[in-house]
Amino acid sequence: MATLKPFRGYRPPKEIVKDLASRPYDVLNSEEARQEAGDNPYSFLRVVKPEIELPRETDLYSPQVYDKARENFLKFIDKGFLVRDENPNYYVYAQTWGEKTQYGVVGCAAVEDYLSDMIRKHELTRPDKEKDRMNHVRITNANAEPVFFTYQKAAAIDEIVSEVVKASPVYDFVADDGFGHHFWVIDDRQLIIRLEALFAGVDYFYVADGHHRTAAAALVGKEKKDNNPGHTGDEPYNYFMAVLFPDDQLTIIDYNRVVSDLNGLSKQAFLEKLQDDFKIEEKGETEFKPPSLHTMGMYLDGKWYSMEAKPQSYDDDDPIGVLDVTILSRSVLEPILGIRNLRTDKRIDFVGGIRGLGELKRRVDSGEMQVAFALYPVSMKQLMDIADSGNIMPPKTTWFEPKLRSGLVVNVLE
Repeated sequence: MATLKPFRGYRPPKEIVKDLASRPYDVLNSEEARQEAGDNPYSFLRVVKPEIELPRETDLYSPQVYDKARENFLKFIDKGFLVRDENPNYYVYAQTWGEKTQYGVVGCAAVEDYLSDMIRKHELTRPDKEKDRMNHVRITNANAEPVFFTYQKAAAIDEIVSEVVKASPVYDFVADDGFGHHFWVIDDRQLIIRLEALFAGVDYFYVADGHHRTAAAALVGKEKKDNNPGHTGDEPYNYFMAVLFPDDQLTIIDYNRVVSDLNGLSKQAFLEKLQDDFKIEEKGETEFKPPSLHTMGMYLDGKWYSMEAKPQSYDDDDPIGVLDVTILSRSVLEPILGIRNLRTDKRIDFVGGIRGLGELKRRVDSGEMQVAFALYPVSMKQLMDIADSGNIMPPKTTWFEPKLRSGLVVNVLE
């Protein structure tokens, strides 16, 4: 069974929360973060993207970057931008996108659960990105940003959350990107005890978004354990901050592909090769959004096409073979376009569905890319089936929105 503990969070005063809360470190490059932080002294980007306060030529992985993160984090505390709660609490963090609101519980997951696979993963991590986040956690001695987990819904947890959110939130704002963020503190001791017991009855947690942050937080916790001869298991470093959403509230949106050339093929030759594994139908200039699994959209030479996968191209009994990203790789990207490594090949790029199909059209029409593929999104069940089977999804398969805002609450590893 998995573990979720309450913790004494550092949180901003209500008056500055909208100015302080920032987008996560990995959705902005350094220049975008500089512009977004601007002259706002409260922006939490100064902690999670501290290079914005250093010369532009600074190596992003140099010691002074992590030292600046720690310096700024301590300044935020000294100036009262972050104030610690007196007692260990849980928190409810809700996000609104259009007509939909999803409600997550914020607590601290166990390092040991990650190491023993009670926290299940579906993506590979890159050592360089792990090392970067480990340095950030180690030197700030904090989980500055939460990781994004899901779990199979539990009615009793839903009931508690539903009661909590009947009260007015302590934070309630709409960010500049249009997403709403709402936050409640659960400080009732009996409710906390009840929630801890209920989460102990959840079989597994699943990493939805933030595999590198999760790995980094867990590995720093293990490192601290290994370096502490008096380790007892009760130290704060045995836990790291996470937001847990029930699986039935989350939606994965599409993650699409664009390719720079046809690998030497003419348009006609390319279309003919596709017909081995797909039923191709021209749709004209109207955007074609895939309506169901195993049907893809393609934009080529000013026209949209539907690509319906033929049965021999997929295996619905295989958690990986059923995915449309797998079908596209095995039937198109590898054998026809010669793209064998999605992580390293510079001829392919990935476009989150949040940008819309218009972004695929734009990149092809501009001449930057020659063909685009629109995919039907992965389901939560597929994600959990893959994690449960010990498999790994192909790169750039899942895109979650909204992203968690950073700075609403911080966990310190004292």
